[in-house]
Order: sequence, then structure tokens, then C-alpha cells
Amino acid sequence: MTPDELRNACLAFAGAGEEFPFDEANSVFKVRGKIFAISRLSGVPLRVSLKCDPELAVQLRSTFPAITPGYHLNKRHWNTVVLDGSVPEHLVREMIEDSYDLVVAGLPKREQVKLHWVGLSRGE
Repeated sequence: MTPDELRNACLAFAGAGEEFPFDEANSVFKVRGKIFAISRLSGVPLRVSLKCDPELAVQLRSTFPAITPGYHLNKRHWNTVVLDGSVPEHLVREMIEDSYDLVVAGLPKREQVKLHWVGLSRGE
């Protein structure tokens, strides 16, 4: 996954936007003001931090060495993924979607309706 593909994957969701609250090098992807992905798109190797269900986070970390506890984030709820090709791209895309869904699930119902969100894609 290239930096442009990562950016496009994060921005593909309703209401998603890219901001730079920390510095101009770190892209922060938000929905309704809440973070669901963080990446230094110019980083080598490319990495992305994503929100994750705590039980799934542990499973993913034990399966893929490129998935580690979130860097400078709550280690229980965030994973950092090194996009070096060792994690299948479809799984990275699912993780981005899951992160978005977890954030939107925590928004008020009226905000979910505005986003035309139909619920968690897996497990609801």
C-alpha cells in the first residue's frame, strides 16, 4: 500500500477528513472530530495507527509481527501497522474500516444518521 492509497482508503468514508494537528508531517484522519487513523505518510517504512477492538488487537499482534501496540497511543485500543507487505492489503483496508466504525459507533445517533452509517460492518 502506497501513501496515496492509504490516504484514499482513509478518506473514502462518509465524513472523513485529513488534518494536521500535531505537525505538517503527520496526517490525522478524523470523522466528526474523532481520530480513527494516524500516519506519517512520508515515513519509511509507511505505518498507520488504527483504533481496534481490544480482543482483536491482541489476536492481530500475535499473528502479524508488523502489527504492534499503538505508538504513543492507548495500547489496549490502538494498533500500529507497518505497511511492508507482510499484512495483506485487504486486511489493512478492513482494519481501517473497523477503526472508522468503532469511532462512528461512539458518536451520537444523530451524527450517525447524518453519515448514513448502518452499523458495524462485522459483528453487529
